[in-house]
Amino acid sequence: MRCRADKNRVTNAHSLDGRPVRPLLKWAGGKRQLLPVLRRYYPTGFERYIEPFFGSGAVYFDLLASGRLAGRQAWILDGNPDLVGCYLALRDHTEAVIEELAVLERHHRAGGTSFYYEVRDRRFNPRRAADPGVYAPDLAAMLIYLNRTGFNGLFRLNRNGGYNVPAGRYENPTICDAAHLRGVAAALSGGSVRIDGGSFEEPLESAGPGDFVYCDPPYAPLGPTARFAQYTAAGFGEPDQQRLQHAVLGAVRRGAIVVLSNSSTPFIEALYGGHEARRAGLVMRRVPARRAINSRAALRGPVNEVLVTNLAISNLPGRARPLKASLRQSVRTA
Repeated sequence: MRCRADKNRVTNAHSLDGRPVRPLLKWAGGKRQLLPVLRRYYPTGFERYIEPFFGSGAVYFDLLASGRLAGRQAWILDGNPDLVGCYLALRDHTEAVIEELAVLERHHRAGGTSFYYEVRDRRFNPRRAADPGVYAPDLAAMLIYLNRTGFNGLFRLNRNGGYNVPAGRYENPTICDAAHLRGVAAALSGGSVRIDGGSFEEPLESAGPGDFVYCDPPYAPLGPTARFAQYTAAGFGEPDQQRLQHAVLGAVRRGAIVVLSNSSTPFIEALYGGHEARRAGLVMRRVPARRAINSRAALRGPVNEVLVTNLAISNLPGRARPLKASLRQSVRTA
């Protein structure tokens, strides 16, 4: 079996037969559905784009498709070594990844769910444990396969660092789309794009005048049962959110343009709606989004998120919603 859509042709680094190249992976918390709002927060001029929590890269691919990255540098990072390893393997060994994924697709058509668990438990996790951080083409193909056939695009690790996402319920998932894979590889190639693994601190500490930074960290949970921040074995808790806020304030004070998204929780609103954040020039707005991760479809629905930025208020849509009195008090005492 050959990969689907081999007839399509990559025409440049952001176009597939004239159509924008979409992200490689489904990703919990991905920003594709929020792009119509986020586009209104893109600055009109900048020299370098920095994205420290790349994930599926929805904003990066959107900027690329619109031509906003033409002639500009891009520095994309993620703290998930599996994600970064997969991107680098696809970029550097595109055809080998496609060949491996085609084989997985053929076996999935024959074996379905049982084959998913064979790949997850007998191939993928043992290989990851044996060679941490090493992503050969076959391992990258396995991650893409698991992502496209697993539950809701979730990446989750157990306490031992093992990938434990259950199989999804898809009748005919798209697994190997060769033209799309080549398009993503092209979009991540070239001297103007730097891809790194690691913490958000280094890129934010380097950000200054001329830089546009978009931060989409693992969201603060809306409740005790809504914790989907286990994208790395260490997770991303409140101390990490506080470190991020400190780094964002530093970047803003040095002259970078920053846009940050997160969940609308009292903790996050206290971090970015307090006196220190306001004095640095940050404005926080609530925007409607949709919760997509829940095993029960009835519990997936609209929620509020926050967008935080230091762009001039005149450039932003709508009006900043004032914080409730109780929240203002928590900000003052935080």
